[in-house]
Amino acid sequence: MTITQLSYVLAVAEHQNFTKAAQKCFVTQPTLSMQIQKLEDELNVLIFDRSKKPIELTEVGKKLVTQARNIVNESNRIQDIVDQEKGFVGGEFKLGIIPTVMPTLLPMFLTNFVKKYPKVKLKIEELTTEEIITRINDGHLDAAIAATPLEQESIKERVLYFEPFVAYVPQNHRLHNYKKLETSDLDINDMLLLEDGHCFRDGVINLCKVFKNHNDDKFQLESGSIETLIKLSDEGLGMTLLPYLHTLDLPEKSKQNLRFFNEPTPAREVSLIYHKSELKMQIIEALQDVISGIVRGAIAFQNVQIISPLSK
Repeated sequence: MTITQLSYVLAVAEHQNFTKAAQKCFVTQPTLSMQIQKLEDELNVLIFDRSKKPIELTEVGKKLVTQARNIVNESNRIQDIVDQEKGFVGGEFKLGIIPTVMPTLLPMFLTNFVKKYPKVKLKIEELTTEEIITRINDGHLDAAIAATPLEQESIKERVLYFEPFVAYVPQNHRLHNYKKLETSDLDINDMLLLEDGHCFRDGVINLCKVFKNHNDDKFQLESGSIETLIKLSDEGLGMTLLPYLHTLDLPEKSKQNLRFFNEPTPAREVSLIYHKSELKMQIIEALQDVISGIVRGAIAFQNVQIISPLSK
């Protein structure tokens, strides 16, 4: 049994196809198939049910894949130990970022990070929280930036910053003349929300006290982007809530529609998250150092109330 064979098994389990798995592993399909066959012969079990289309894991195969993932991760730790001993911060690093953080945070830290750590090859993807959790657990992401806490036993969290919720209240809305808001002022029925799958949407619903009896049919409009929510709000279709960093680059005219909350300000906790196996920690710590240093100057709020991103 070899690490290479286990890596091939993981690739086939992911892609459910020998040809695609071989391409991912940069080997020919016959080579990959032969190595998996050798492993099955050695163990005297079938790992894959090849009669199914797409290929499926057998029951024992599912258990073997779980263990194989642990073994491959632990083997990667050896290179990690060597890199840390040498003080080397480099190599490929796969980072996921949720959609409501990506457009504001990425431009703030990316240039600085690349200049400071030129040997790190960042591969960044915009993903939902659900996709991020799956990919971290499957070993396809090294870390991610997401709203927390997530209450995932397999995932560790390092808080980067607390980002307040800010109300965007257009003219002619019942709350437009308020200087500051209370959370009790909010009504989910006249609020524009992001589409299902966005954790910021869940945070907004959790913030509104009426969510316990909410019905999805009551929502006037939903959108996939915060920019669209602002435009819809300007058309008089309702108010919305924005993450604080999204408000910094708004035109001055739009900023006149912003309303902050009385303290403690409702806020989301944004963290750097990664698997508990703690691989590539030197890069994770470098990211935390750069991002925390930059955001600290942009967000000065201290007295905040953390709103959970978990659906309730």
